[in-house]
Amino acid sequence: MPLNPNLAATASPPVMEARRWLEGITFPPERPLINVSQAAPTAPPPEPLRAAIAEAALNDAQAHLYGPVLGLPALRAEVAQHWSAAYGGTIAPGQVAITSGCNQAFAAAIATLAAPGDEAILPTPWYFNHKMWLDMSGIRTVPLETDAELLPEPEAAARLITPNTRAIVLVTPNNPGGVEYPADLVMAFYRLARDRGLALILDETYRDFDSRPFPPHALFADPDWPGTLIHLYSFSKAYRLTGHRVGAMVAGTDRLAQAEKFLDTVTICPNQLGQRAALWGMQNLGQWLAGERAEILARRAAIEAGLARLPGWRVMGAGAYFAYAQHPFDEPAADLARRMVRDIGVLALPGSMFTPAGSPAGARQMRFAFANIDLDGIAALIERLASL
Repeated sequence: MPLNPNLAATASPPVMEARRWLEGITFPPERPLINVSQAAPTAPPPEPLRAAIAEAALNDAQAHLYGPVLGLPALRAEVAQHWSAAYGGTIAPGQVAITSGCNQAFAAAIATLAAPGDEAILPTPWYFNHKMWLDMSGIRTVPLETDAELLPEPEAAARLITPNTRAIVLVTPNNPGGVEYPADLVMAFYRLARDRGLALILDETYRDFDSRPFPPHALFADPDWPGTLIHLYSFSKAYRLTGHRVGAMVAGTDRLAQAEKFLDTVTICPNQLGQRAALWGMQNLGQWLAGERAEILARRAAIEAGLARLPGWRVMGAGAYFAYAQHPFDEPAADLARRMVRDIGVLALPGSMFTPAGSPAGARQMRFAFANIDLDGIAALIERLASL
């Protein structure tokens, strides 16, 4: 039976691959597994939000039916209003689409931009699902190496642009590196994309956990932003709605008209209960979310300090849900990650899952999704890493 060669050549999902490393291994009660492999809240939404979801499930008949392909009008309007105020720009509800998670927003954006044989520029280390979607779509990923602080350089990106280039993709705060891209750096990439007739896809899934005062950039202040910028967001991390799959794509109305074709074909409409949950969260959980941000920033400080104390380890970036570090061992990161499961009961992802195949840099690097564990868990993680 035929098999799509692009799909066959796409790497397996890294988180699922890492979970298979646990097969056949028993972790004693006194030393349970520390899982820092996946960036996701481990608790359900706060109780008031769960009550709102239950209320909608019981009493809102429309929550169980097909809805508009581009999302619930009230949620689109809320995002437009909130983003306009937060970023100091002008965003209309018609420039917002609600998607089934941020991954789908990225897929929809790429579907409107590129065809097989085209190219997209991704800084390394990259978010592996972005690379996977490009691979299965037959679109060439052009790696953009970053500096010692994991920051990409616009001048280096400019040298990679070819007639086939369609987009530059940035993630800030970064996954997997955690770094927060400075506003002037984001603006420089925006101007590069604008001047070369490309799209700048800016994924701000973790914007709610940025340590800086808002806004982190001024792109929406440019009235011509719809000609260059495609902005992506996820409600999953902010309101613990990972299982409900709700994301957003902000772009020009002409582009969203094309994205609508993709979204209608793939999911018809976003999850209706999830959309109502996201709307309720935006309208009611501002103070709660501020507390979540403070907790994440405290964890970030703890893991930065802990890794800095480990001989030979070097923190390359930390922020949002992630710490990214260079390890001191002779073995490749992929082998080290498996040994960490066996020897110290820690499941983390190697840098080779975020870099081109055979990358020497990726072989020296590890990602720790520290948002999955509390301060005591971070202390235990550092203690176990010290025992390697």
